[in-house]
Amino acid sequence: MSVKIRLARRGRRKMAIYDVVVADARAPRDGRFIEKIGSYNPNTNPASININNERALKWLLNGAQPTDTVKAMLSYRGVMLKKHLQIGVLKGAITQEQADAKFEAWLNEKDTKIAGKAEGISAAKADAKKKAFDAETAKNQARLDAIKAREDEQKALLAAAEAANNPAPVEEEAATEEAPAAEAEEAPEAKAPEAGEDEAKA
Repeated sequence: MSVKIRLARRGRRKMAIYDVVVADARAPRDGRFIEKIGSYNPNTNPASININNERALKWLLNGAQPTDTVKAMLSYRGVMLKKHLQIGVLKGAITQEQADAKFEAWLNEKDTKIAGKAEGISAAKADAKKKAFDAETAKNQARLDAIKAREDEQKALLAAAEAANNPAPVEEEAATEEAPAAEAEEAPEAKAPEAGEDEAKA
């Protein structure tokens, strides 16, 4: 019987989650399986990979063949490296202590890379959020400036319309000012006595 380590789909539509299972190669994808050794969720960023490394290594050493996707996931988790080191131990090329030291060094480096990637993703999200907020603020300010300019323009038009509709008071005031001046000019002539009248009175 050929045994494969592969993914079995579950979850709702467009939000698939996968189980990492050990199954007979002749079984359907979502059918019977021998053992479930982990899960894979591609909907998160970065993707969530939860695998029982010890059970996966045991099945690999017993001859189980992973699919391409599962092989990439096992490489990401270090299971394929551990298998390679364990085969070296079984052949006597290296000791178990050397294999464990190499795996620990690789694991520490991998954890540092994963942490750096998570921090980079968080920083990128924060930066994108800040840019979106700044863009929204600028857009709102531009809208307010446009509204204020429109109001100022309407006020200027109303003032011009009122000035055009009410020119009479200005003309009446001017006429009123001219009338007293004319009366003042005529008054001395009316009050000036005539020479003939003065002689007659004398």
